[in-house]
Amino acid sequence: MSFRLTRRVAFAAAHRYRRPDWSEERNAETFGACARPNYHGHSYTCDVTVRGDVDPATGMLVDLAVLDRVLDAEVRQRFDHRNINLEVPEFADGKLIPTGEELARFICQRVQAALGGAARVERVTVAEDSTLSASYDPD
Repeated sequence: MSFRLTRRVAFAAAHRYRRPDWSEERNAETFGACARPNYHGHSYTCDVTVRGDVDPATGMLVDLAVLDRVLDAEVRQRFDHRNINLEVPEFADGKLIPTGEELARFICQRVQAALGGAARVERVTVAEDSTLSASYDPD
């Protein structure tokens, strides 16, 4: 029998959408207000859903202390109170654009690598507010 468990973490961060190989005009046309050079911030929530079998000895799918340590390291420590474009190397100009979609995929990959075989990450959803979220389901 397979179970799912979802843990939510929150972080506040600033970002902007910009491709350095495009002109400022093209960035503004494509990304609108999100391309403004002074950045903008969100109070994000990030739901990480893991899937697996329940350990009959503990009654748990994954040790929550382990999952919480991984989420602290891979989400909170990496993104909270940071400018994603300037302080998270993988999102620096010329690399990933810090959209909700790219954040969800990146977090999924980092969390799965850190968890190893302890559980399978099934979905990561990143919401920048109550009206917009992006989810990533690895294959």
